Amino acid sequence: MSCPICGKQTDPKLRPFCSKRCADIDLGRWLSGQYAVPSTDPEDVEAALDAAEASDASEDKLH
Repeated sequence: MSCPICGKQTDPKLRPFCSKRCADIDLGRWLSGQYAVPSTDPEDVEAALDAAEASDASEDKLH
């Protein structure tokens, strides 16, 4: 397996990274927001609340 940061062979103690440096680079990317999990939720809080209420209302109709 190769390190996802630099491509070198991984160190079993630091897997999937080759070094503490690469592990720290990866952590920094997560903390800075460079990595993100995609979401379909509306950005606007009001729109999110409206969507949640609409979802609850449609579930109530099914029961």
